[in-house]
Parts: sequence; C-alpha cells; structure tokens
Amino acid sequence: MTLIKSISGIRGTIGGKAGDNLTPFDIVKFSTAYCKWLRAQSKKDRYKVVVGRDARISGPNVKQLVIGTLTFCGVDVVDIDLATTPTTEIAVTEFNADGGIILTASHNPTQWNALKLLNRDGEFLNAEDGKFIIENSINAEQVTEFVDVRQLGKVQVVENFEDVHIKKVLALDLVDVEAIRNANFTVCVDTINSVGGIAVPKLLKALGVNNFTIINSTPDGNFAHNPEPLKQNLVSLSEAVRAQKADVGFAVDPDVDRLAIMQEDGEMFGEEYTLVAVADYILQHHNGNTVSNLSSSRALRDVTVKAGGKYEAAAVGELNVVTKMKQNHAIIGGEGNGGVIYPELHYGRDSIVGIALFLTYLAKRKIKVSELKATYPQYFMSKNKIQLTPEIDVDSILKKVNEIYSAQPGVTVATIDGVKIDFPENWVHLRKSNTEPIIRIYTEAKSQQLADDLAVEMIAKIEEIIRG
Repeated sequence: MTLIKSISGIRGTIGGKAGDNLTPFDIVKFSTAYCKWLRAQSKKDRYKVVVGRDARISGPNVKQLVIGTLTFCGVDVVDIDLATTPTTEIAVTEFNADGGIILTASHNPTQWNALKLLNRDGEFLNAEDGKFIIENSINAEQVTEFVDVRQLGKVQVVENFEDVHIKKVLALDLVDVEAIRNANFTVCVDTINSVGGIAVPKLLKALGVNNFTIINSTPDGNFAHNPEPLKQNLVSLSEAVRAQKADVGFAVDPDVDRLAIMQEDGEMFGEEYTLVAVADYILQHHNGNTVSNLSSSRALRDVTVKAGGKYEAAAVGELNVVTKMKQNHAIIGGEGNGGVIYPELHYGRDSIVGIALFLTYLAKRKIKVSELKATYPQYFMSKNKIQLTPEIDVDSILKKVNEIYSAQPGVTVATIDGVKIDFPENWVHLRKSNTEPIIRIYTEAKSQQLADDLAVEMIAKIEEIIRG
C-alpha cells in the first residue's frame, strides 16, 4: 500500500486501486473532506482556497481533480499553478484565502504526488484538524452535498506569483542586495527539473547575481536524479561547481522547501548546517531564541547559546517546529534537512529566503563557504534503522530504553517524539515508523566513527531488550 494519510495531507503513488494508491477517487474524496473542514471553521457564504503545484508529471491531472472538486463544493479557487511550497503558503495570506492546497510529494520520486493542506495562515493543519479531514474522507461520497449550478466556485488564474514572494524576500532588513551584487558571486544551482527552475533564477537575478548556472532547470517533472538533496544525489552539481569555479552551489528539492549548500570545492556544506549558518547570521543582528526538531544537529544549540539565546527542540515535523517557535518567540528555526523557517517572512520552510540570507552572510563575511563551515562546531550524523517483526511491541521497547538511560547520571532523556537521549558529547534519537515495524535510529557525535559506533551500540541494546 502506497497511500499514506496524515495530519498534513494525503500522499501516494499515482495509479493502482482506490484506497491503496493515489487515485482520482482518493483525490476527490480528500478534497471534499477538506471543503467540509473549511465550513466547520467559519460560517460564510463563500470560501477561497489557493492551489499551487510542483512540476511533477501528474501535477496537471491532480490539479484538475482538486480544483474541480473545490468548485463543485462551492469554493472559489486561486490557481497559481507552478509554484514552490513557500510561495503557495505566502499566497494564502496575500489573497486573504481560507486555506490552501499544495500538490507536491516533496522529495519523493516522480511517481508520487500529494495534497498538502494549509489553514488560513498558510500553515499546515494541526492534529485535530487533520484527523477531522481523514475521518470525513472515508465516506465522503455519502455525507457530502454538492452545490447547485448557481453556487459553483469560480477560478482565478494568477501567473508568476513567485515574483511577489521574491519581492517580499528582498524587502527583508537582513537581505542586502548591494552586498551580494558587490561580492560578484559565481553560483551553481540544481533545481531537479521542478519549480525551482522557475523561481531560483529570478531570485538570483533580483539579488544581483549575474554569474550563475542552473542545471536540471526545465520544470517538466522528469527528475534528473533522486530528488532528495543529499550528497549521493548531487554528483552533477559538485562537478558543475568545480568546473565553473563557483563560489557556492545550491540544491533544492522539487517543492523548494529544503536547501542544501555545496562548498566551492564541490564538497557538501552539510544539510544540517544550512539552518546553522542562517541562524548564525540572524543571531548576530537580533537577540532571540531558536528551535529545531529533535533529530537536528546540536550545532544550532551551540551557536544560539553563544549568541545569548535559548534553544529548544520540538518533535519532528514542520508543524511541531512552528508551534514551538511561536511558544518560544523564536526568531529563526527549522529542520536539519535544510529547512529554514524565518518568521519575519512567514512560518514555513523556505529555500528562497534561505538562499538570500546565506548569500548576504557570505558576502558580508568575505570568506569561502568552506571557511565559514570551519567556524562552526563540527558534528557528524549517522542515520540507521532496525527492522522488527510485526508482533514486537515497539512502544514497550522505547519505554524500556527510556527507563535504562533516564537512570544514568549526566544523561537527559526526552520523550516528546520517540526517545531522544542526550549524552554530554553526543546524542541518539529513536523514532518508530507509523507505517511499518521499524525503529529509526539517528545519532550525532564529534566524528563519523563515533556516530556510527553509537548507532551500533544502540542497535545492540535494542536487540538485547527484545531477547530479554
């Protein structure tokens, strides 16, 4: 089964049987349930929803089904078509809409697509709202009454809304176009043949970057490689950076909410350090707090404390990070997968603002990207998983792990999302999968060998618990 329903939306592979994959029936039922949720939020004569999509091959077909369903439910639609996820989030508030739907499966391969659901603030739905939509999608065709012909929703087509997004980025106090222009950077970017190929070149031109190369630039959904912006998938970008003698390379995922940075030598800056570097820049100009998720690098905590701020960790997931950021009045936050959330612009992961802030910082520091990386505490991660049999109680294993390590002096354990064990020099985070009997194991230490060894040690401990 490749149809996954969660509080943030529905995703799956295109084709196959209804209920098992992302089929037209599932798209219509979920869109209908979303309309019912809209009506439950407020009593209005008309509702408005923004719809944007990445460049996946199935995008136009899915969009037709979603917009058709919304209008048959009496909902007006602002169709911004090809747009990044952060662009769509910004459009919701810009058009004073009641919500938004982003058609993207993020870093998943081309056969996947998804409906990601937004509230009137352009933010992902909370758990209660997501549960409402999931429950009402089950028998949507039996409980939904569609409007008559005189009440059908209207569609407003808006082109090039990324221009509005970029204009807002350039208006930020900490984005310095003059400094970037004077730095005369040479930049290479991999936009994976999706919407980044539209937005990123416009951004670079607006920032005064005249020397740039975009690889995989055609937004046709034919992803040139695995779309997750990890080192093993960015060989072509590394070659381009070295060939062009570029100052920096950037890679974005298909919906442009994750930003990976490449050094001038073709080596990765490290996806964990995208947020660290941007936060370092922000904290040098404003006193404040930061937030990332439990599986993100300790380096963000280090730069925050050094700047006099307070760092806190949230459960994994953008919604959880945003909620914690609001609670702690964080001035910058995000996730260690390259997701930068800058509340001065909006509460959503945004590679567009990430690029602008990073280039500004690099221009002002007047150093190479590799030299900037060397100024930060050096941590290394290991990401593993342990496959279990279906009859094993994963929750009981995690409970036992908590009991064992909570009793150890100098160790801090958090249980807001699985079990996170903070040792003085390193940490390990255990999370169970919601779809299969797996425990995911994330570790971080001051060398790759130590991170790998910690993962092996934790796997052995789990196996011991199972045997016992």
